Amino acid sequence: MNRAPSAPDHQEQITSTTAESRPGTESTPVSSPAQKTSILRQPTAVWAIAFACAVSFMGIGLVDPILPAISHELGASPSQTMLLFTSYLFITGAAMFFTSWVSSRLGVKRTLLAGLVLVVIFAALAGASASVDAIIGFRAGWGLGNALFISTALAAIVGAASGGARQAIVLYEAALGVGLAVGPLVGGVLGSVSWRGPFFGTAALMGVALIAILVLLRQPKPAPPADAAPPAERVSILAGFQALRNPALRSLALVALFYNFGFFVLLAYSPYPMEAAAHSLGLEFGAHELGLVFFGWGLALAITSVLVAPALTRRFGLRPVLFSMLSGLTVCLVLLGCFTGSLTGLVVVVIVSGLLLGVMNTALTEAVMEATDLPRNVASSTYSGVRFMGGAVAPAVAGPISEALGAGAPYWFGAAATGIAMIMLGIAGRHIAHIGRPHETPVEEAQDITSGDA
Repeated sequence: MNRAPSAPDHQEQITSTTAESRPGTESTPVSSPAQKTSILRQPTAVWAIAFACAVSFMGIGLVDPILPAISHELGASPSQTMLLFTSYLFITGAAMFFTSWVSSRLGVKRTLLAGLVLVVIFAALAGASASVDAIIGFRAGWGLGNALFISTALAAIVGAASGGARQAIVLYEAALGVGLAVGPLVGGVLGSVSWRGPFFGTAALMGVALIAILVLLRQPKPAPPADAAPPAERVSILAGFQALRNPALRSLALVALFYNFGFFVLLAYSPYPMEAAAHSLGLEFGAHELGLVFFGWGLALAITSVLVAPALTRRFGLRPVLFSMLSGLTVCLVLLGCFTGSLTGLVVVVIVSGLLLGVMNTALTEAVMEATDLPRNVASSTYSGVRFMGGAVAPAVAGPISEALGAGAPYWFGAAATGIAMIMLGIAGRHIAHIGRPHETPVEEAQDITSGDA
């Protein structure tokens, strides 16, 4: 039976937190003074990790406001510039299948640092590039670093925080939400000066985070033999692929694959019809304006993922919430396909969709974690790997579809993909009939909510 680290042990249990409890593990939360400590009273190492998490998640939406600017400055087509998402997400997804193997050998801190180093290097190289092809390649390296970092950040912040796992996860979720919301805003502000600004800004911020974690996050100290926790089990290099043999995980991963296609059609393609609609009205709608729109989108997503999703899933259950959110997202994509000529319509529907996406992300990750008794780091990495592949395909095909079939066509394809996700969710019925039961331990509940949101 796994032993959850008490508050005084947090700094010494960073590695052991990667060995997750399985469902059925008996662990009764014990009230203690540490658990009642204010969430803001945390070791400096926790704030360093939280800051790095926020900056890491900024990278997802950072380039969104500058896609049109890159097209204009480098003479690239929308199809080419949207590949900045594809290369980033494809490599992130592919690497996710192996990150549990890497972290089981390097340990949490070394894996975090390796990921941060790669992000700093490749973000800076992208900013210094002179062609869109070079940026696409460097975004791939950035995606590899991000995969290594986000796959271990949760274990690190839970291991270092005081006040119990629940408070640690609130901090992690807050960092995730801040990153998703602020990324487009920072991209818009820096991108209004130069399209290179967001890349150099990310490299600088991640450099600060790298130094902070290097200095502040201590390696676990050896415990006396009598008190030593069992060593973390090393994971097979093929564990991520072998996990897909589990029918419940495989079914929900396919749901996530099609859902994320719709998600990233909305995120990566929307700046182009918005710019065109504004231009038809004689308005300038540049990086700053796009950054504000997607800041609203990210803020809506962050609020519902942290505050609304848990309440809805407790009240109605996971499967009804998943069906409802997929239905709502399908409607949003259909409306976007109809409103490609209306700037107001596009902006309103994009921001409203953020409310649905926040709930969907959290509920789907909970479903994945509850549907299987696989080790949680393996299940979450495999799920995230398949999920990111759906996101990688969407930007790659949205541009050619738009050029061939019209501005609204990518949204119609996105709506079809979310419709398929609903069908897959229905087909998966008997494999996931048991999901929605209460979580056994605070650590499991924390990881169910957050491990797939990255």
